[in-house]
Amino acid sequence: MPTITTNDLKTGMTLHLEGDLMNVVDFQHVKPGKGHAFVRTTLKNARSGATVDRTFRAGEKVERAMIDKRDMQYLYRDGSDYVFMDNESYEQSTVTPETLGDATNYLIDGMTAQLHFFGDEVIGTELATSVELLVAETEPGEKGDRVSGARKPATLETGLVVQVPLFVNPNEKIKVDTRNGEYLTRA
Repeated sequence: MPTITTNDLKTGMTLHLEGDLMNVVDFQHVKPGKGHAFVRTTLKNARSGATVDRTFRAGEKVERAMIDKRDMQYLYRDGSDYVFMDNESYEQSTVTPETLGDATNYLIDGMTAQLHFFGDEVIGTELATSVELLVAETEPGEKGDRVSGARKPATLETGLVVQVPLFVNPNEKIKVDTRNGEYLTRA
């Protein structure tokens, strides 16, 4: 793995520290009036999601982890795991729900997602900012129930429950924001 100094840190970079993969969430170079310069960082563990604040001396050497980002197509569920196919090599990879995190709420057959690999290990995933999903079940909007901005719960084809406007009916496609799980618009 390549070695870099803490002066070269950038947001989004992944470091290999003490056997863990840490993403740089935030960093700040500090030069106090007295003493040596240092770098204050906020790091997020790529595997567990835990966030930690850490301070390095300016110019300290750290190992940079090389993360391979591949576009992969979601094929099907195999028990509790998810099976993806690489769009270039057609190799299949099995990924656990814990690794995918909230992305499991938005995956439908044939969808493309970007998986992050460290060697052969999948350490994360990235989806499009919005996806179109089918409303599987929702209550009908009552006639006369026209309060401005009124919402009702709707269960989507993936099992995710979102709040939608009263005019949305079952078997309609809606757009959902994958960052916060909110209804955007009808598709």
